[in-house]
Amino acid sequence: MPCPICKKEADPAYAPFCSKRCADVDLNRWLGGVYVMHTNEAPPEGEPEPAPPEKPG
Repeated sequence: MPCPICKKEADPAYAPFCSKRCADVDLNRWLGGVYVMHTNEAPPEGEPEPAPPEKPG
């Protein structure tokens, strides 16, 4: 299975990535809001709805 970031062969030490760099790129994307998991759940009462992520541009 290729690395989901750069498509090189995955390294078992960093699976499913090929290197620490690609693993860090993926983590940064999660923390930066690039990846979003949509749900049908409403936010807890009293908590505002999150703003949609800004599109890079």
